Amino acid sequence: MGKVIAVVSGKGGTGKTTSSAAISSCLAALGHKTLCIDFDAGLKNLDLSLCMADFTVMDYMDIMNGNLDVLDVNEACSESPLIPNLFFIAAPTVLEATEQDADQLEIMFDQIRKEFDYCIVDAPSGIGTGFRQATSNADMTIIVTTGEMPAMRDAQHVASIIRDVGEKDMRLLVNRVKPKNLRQIKLTIDDVIDTIGARLIGMIQEDRSVFLALHANTPLILYKKRRASYDYLDVARRITGDEIPLRKW
Repeated sequence: MGKVIAVVSGKGGTGKTTSSAAISSCLAALGHKTLCIDFDAGLKNLDLSLCMADFTVMDYMDIMNGNLDVLDVNEACSESPLIPNLFFIAAPTVLEATEQDADQLEIMFDQIRKEFDYCIVDAPSGIGTGFRQATSNADMTIIVTTGEMPAMRDAQHVASIIRDVGEKDMRLLVNRVKPKNLRQIKLTIDDVIDTIGARLIGMIQEDRSVFLALHANTPLILYKKRRASYDYLDVARRITGDEIPLRKW
C-alpha cells in the first residue's frame, strides 16, 4: 500500500506548493511511482511548479462526480513529460472545498494507495475545510514554515489542530532558511522545532534558483543551479526511510 502525505502551512508564502512539487519530483526521480494532487480548489498553482500546465486535462472532481470509474484513478492522472514516475491530478477551478464529499474523498485516496507508492497532497493554506480533509485522509502531514514570526505562529496553530484530531505522524519542514538572518535575530532551528512541536524532516536553504526554475518552466530538480533541490532530495529520502543527516551549510 502506498502512503498519502499532506503538505500544509498556516499561511501563504511559505513555499508549500514549491515544496510539494519538489518533494514529488524527487520521490519520482528515486524510482517511486508518485502522484501529486493539487487540493487547493479555485486557487490552483501546483501545475506551474510541476511544469505541467499544458498537460492537465482532468481534475479530482472527475473522479468524485463519477465521470470516471473510481477504481481506475489512473485515467484522471497526467504523466510528467520530463520526470518519469511522476503523475499529477489538478484541482477544480471554481469548486469550493466545502462541496467535497468526505466519503468519496476517502474512497479516492484508498484507490490511490493501491496504485501509487506515494501521493503528495498540496493542501490549501490555513485551517479551513480543505486543510482538514487533506490531513484527515493522510498517513503523514508535513508542515511547511519559515523562520519568520507570523509563519511560525500559524504553523504552531496548525500543529495543535493536527494533534487534537489524533494525527501522530507529523513532520516539520523549515523552508527558505537564511543562516545569517537567523543569527541576527538569535533564532535557531531548534527554537523553531520547539515552537511548533513537530519532528524535523528537513531544512531548505534560500535559493534564487527556485524562482528562476519556475519562470524557466523547468522542474527545480532539473534546473542547472539547484542548491535547494539537494535539500529536497534529502527530504524525499527521509520519507522513504533512509537515515540522512542534516547538511552543514
